[in-house]
Amino acid sequence: MAQLSRNQKIVLFVLSDVIFLIFNIYLAAAARSGRLWPDHLFADALWLVPAGCLITIPVFLRLGLYRHVLRHGGMSILAIAMKAVSLAAVLLLLVAINLASPRFPFSLLAIWWGGMLLTTGAGRLLVHWLLRAAMRRQRTVEKVAIFGAGHAGASLYNSLRSNPEYRVIAFFDDNPALHGRQIDGITIHSPTKLEGLIQDKGVRRLLLAMPSAPMSRRQQLIVRLARMPVQVQTVPPLKEILGGTSIAQTRDVSVEELLWRDPVRPLPDLLDRDVRGKSVLVTGGGGSIGSELARQIVTLGPKRLVVLDHGEFALYQIETELSEKNGAVAGGVDMRFVLGSVCDAASMLDAMRRYEIDTVYHAAAYKHVPIVEANPLRGIVNNAIGTLRTAQAAMNAGVEKFVLISTDKAVRPTNVMGATKRLAETILQALSAQGSATVFTMVRFGNVLNSAGSVVPRFRRQIAEGGPVTVTHRNIVRYFMTIPEAVGLVLQAGALARGGEVFVLDMGEPVHIYELARRLIHLSGFTVRDEHNPDGEIPIVITGLRPGEKLFEELLIGTDVDQTPHPRILKAQESFLSWSELEPLLREFERAASREDVPEALALLRAAVPEYLAKLGVQSFAPRSDVGRDGRAAPTIRLANQA
Repeated sequence: MAQLSRNQKIVLFVLSDVIFLIFNIYLAAAARSGRLWPDHLFADALWLVPAGCLITIPVFLRLGLYRHVLRHGGMSILAIAMKAVSLAAVLLLLVAINLASPRFPFSLLAIWWGGMLLTTGAGRLLVHWLLRAAMRRQRTVEKVAIFGAGHAGASLYNSLRSNPEYRVIAFFDDNPALHGRQIDGITIHSPTKLEGLIQDKGVRRLLLAMPSAPMSRRQQLIVRLARMPVQVQTVPPLKEILGGTSIAQTRDVSVEELLWRDPVRPLPDLLDRDVRGKSVLVTGGGGSIGSELARQIVTLGPKRLVVLDHGEFALYQIETELSEKNGAVAGGVDMRFVLGSVCDAASMLDAMRRYEIDTVYHAAAYKHVPIVEANPLRGIVNNAIGTLRTAQAAMNAGVEKFVLISTDKAVRPTNVMGATKRLAETILQALSAQGSATVFTMVRFGNVLNSAGSVVPRFRRQIAEGGPVTVTHRNIVRYFMTIPEAVGLVLQAGALARGGEVFVLDMGEPVHIYELARRLIHLSGFTVRDEHNPDGEIPIVITGLRPGEKLFEELLIGTDVDQTPHPRILKAQESFLSWSELEPLLREFERAASREDVPEALALLRAAVPEYLAKLGVQSFAPRSDVGRDGRAAPTIRLANQA
């Protein structure tokens, strides 16, 4: 039957129902008369054959009995069959009252109703079960366990029950009162049996049905499950379920759960201080950080939001997104989308004056280390000269505050990208020391998860393709933060600025990238192929450090750090070149750029950023012994509020 077309299946079921209809008329007459061949009674009921076909088949069609998908119908087939057969019987009763002979026994219709219900409903249910059994033989059924035996877990089970590709074999729940009970014959177990049952029963997928559980509890489970090759997915959060999202729409564990920590919560009084009622410009507004800045700013009550980017498609994407949400989340904020380059001083000044900009968030930058390393002049011009021209435009336009989005790669940089970002910081520090009316400040943080080119999306793509997963070095570690929380801290840090500060975000403990890769492989339901497990499914390949890449990133140049009102935002006291020292170098940069003189530009970069260590071949500033087996590493210079 699986090979038949939809119309062929409908014709087959119509023919079978006609046969059932005639057969049940005969059975009803035989039962009513008590004779195997009730010739006289059957003759009186013979009119039921054409009348039954003319009434029953259209009723079945109208109520969708032929549209019902047998593979996924289950017990709901009986409900539809009950309605259809009952309606057909009532209509036939009305016909019998008006047209049947006086000798016609109306009890015959009641017997016919029962027979039709049995053959039509139970027959279809039998076909449904046979089809599911055939599909199970054709496919490998995946064994699934559900953690959470409350309403969410039961609803998820009901959604999976009709899917022949999955078989739920166990429930787990934290509530001791539920242990030993059953849901549809499936036992609810204590979490203490989690590892044993997963291994003994061959569970390949575990679904977390805990939409209202705190993040800390979910993270505890992720830590335990990350050691086993079982794919872990979760139902949507409670807020999304209440908003209409189906509980069956399971998804991979979130990046917050992968980080094993709660996200940073904002301080509301700092979050909107430089935004509410102001005209705000975001440069690089089509990028990962810039677009998230735009998303958050538009909800904080600005007078105007201006999003600038040099990429047309990136600008189009954020314009489409924000325009669709504007009325719902922003109350009709005046939004402008400007196609332009931060290297174009005239257009930057024009945009700031035209839109009367009060606050600038400067996120425009080239950020990918290997690309900038291969194109150093373009990186210097965009990241450093672009910052200079945008900052000068801000001063000339009377902008109140200018916030630079910086990076941990600016600390003792070993690559061109990091050196250009440190030069951008130095430019703003020097301008601020000159007594500028515009408040210049910068916020430095590490890697953000799920940005374009970041490791978690890349690892997930490589795992989905069957591997290998590539890591540049077995001991490489990085700081991580989600894009929304990093941007929230940027907005708050900017509100603390008085001029020339370097704010550093406390990103917690750095994460061992190799262990993160292993964790993701296990949480995707696969085993790691290595020297300890040569029969594993997905290998991790060490590709070697790229030019300019460090093993350990740092957030501070020195150890002079001050606390701020926000516990996760610190203020660094760092030395920098004065404007009188820096200005001649910047003029030379511009001349070298106009001549496309890459060696001269790199020499000037080393002069402007004395701590630039590329020629020394320095890759790391932390000893290997600092790397722990749990996948975390102590930072070289710890932040002041860390133990």
